[in-house]
Amino acid sequence: MKHTFKVTIVLLLLFLLAQFIGIAVLQQYVDRDKTTEQGKVVFGELPIGERPPLEQNTSYISVIFAVLLGTGFAFLLMRYHLVWVWRGWFFIALLITIVVSLGAFMPAWIAFIISFVFSGWRILKPNFLVQTGTELLVYPGLAAIFVPLFSLSSISILLVLIAIYDAYAVWKSKHMITLAKSQAEAKIFAGLLVPYSEKDSKIIHHQPKSIGKEQRVGKMSIRTAVLGGGDVAFPLLFAGVVFKEIGLWQSLLIPLFAALGLGLLFWKAEEKKFYPAMPFIGAGCFVGLGVVWLIGLIL
Repeated sequence: MKHTFKVTIVLLLLFLLAQFIGIAVLQQYVDRDKTTEQGKVVFGELPIGERPPLEQNTSYISVIFAVLLGTGFAFLLMRYHLVWVWRGWFFIALLITIVVSLGAFMPAWIAFIISFVFSGWRILKPNFLVQTGTELLVYPGLAAIFVPLFSLSSISILLVLIAIYDAYAVWKSKHMITLAKSQAEAKIFAGLLVPYSEKDSKIIHHQPKSIGKEQRVGKMSIRTAVLGGGDVAFPLLFAGVVFKEIGLWQSLLIPLFAALGLGLLFWKAEEKKFYPAMPFIGAGCFVGLGVVWLIGLIL
């Protein structure tokens, strides 16, 4: 088993919480009048402006290109030790996505102030609670921006491509491991992070040398369990598109099966080794979709 039972349960619960918050945020952005008028789910405007003008059936191409471009840019910043540029980029991403999440429930100006404060806190003086709280708002914001841009077929293709890319980046090229370690050293790790103990949570952001296993900070050893941001965001996008095209209760089943896939990985994985999570999470998403279709046929 990769992590202790307690840490595994906490990580899985945080994963599920991010998924369900994301679906709740998506619900808030549904334009009820236009949805009733058109007979399909129509999303309203965002507090940050219009969404990117992408064609739903081919939007996966743009997202894959953006993932590759973003990865290359991150390695460029890492290569030239431009940590503050990296942190500035990360701050803007936090600010935008959290504003979108909070803007579903409150006026945009209040959402902006809260987002600015906590994004700055996350960058300048991070800790476990701020890391977790902001991460749980980042993914719903991404879902509110991108879910309307996908069809069920395009998000399915994206999930398959991301799973293949994840497996290659972790098992073959290993550049995803390098990138994750660099993020941790720069104290801008994008993802869920669970310390093994309360003491570890207090020192977890003080320049760790590696992630997902035992870390050394001076003479202290700390242990953490991590789940990359993409491993949370992509299944949420999938569940969001199921919500848009099939229905609410159907979308709520997808995270449960995605969590089962992730739990299977944690159970089978060896401690202190890196594994690509998306093949397991993606498989869980498709099994969940199959169950949704099966229930639909029965009912």
